[in-house]
Amino acid sequence: MNTSNIHWYDACAVDDIPKRGAVRLAHGSKTIAIFRSSDNKLFAIDDACPHKGGPLSDGIVHGDCVTCPLHNWRINLESGRAEGSDDGCVSTYPVRTSQQRVYVELTEVRDIGFA
Repeated sequence: MNTSNIHWYDACAVDDIPKRGAVRLAHGSKTIAIFRSSDNKLFAIDDACPHKGGPLSDGIVHGDCVTCPLHNWRINLESGRAEGSDDGCVSTYPVRTSQQRVYVELTEVRDIGFA
């Protein structure tokens, strides 16, 4: 049986994320990239391109998209979907700010059962 707890994780200060850049957040076995656009919008997505797993946090941010540094796939930061003729998507995570801190909504899953 699985039980889930949703909580807001205090990831970093807003100013820790460069404009048109990203920071990485380790969460279990995956890495989440938190992006800041040139107009200060914040986004959080899985840090692995759906094409070949390239580190999206190393990509070029333009508007509400990031271009993967490996093969130029363009990923929409709001929806997590690949744009253009590419097909695929990454998970997205809600983000909020409070007192200049960035919070990412994460789900912790705990397995409860019998051996």
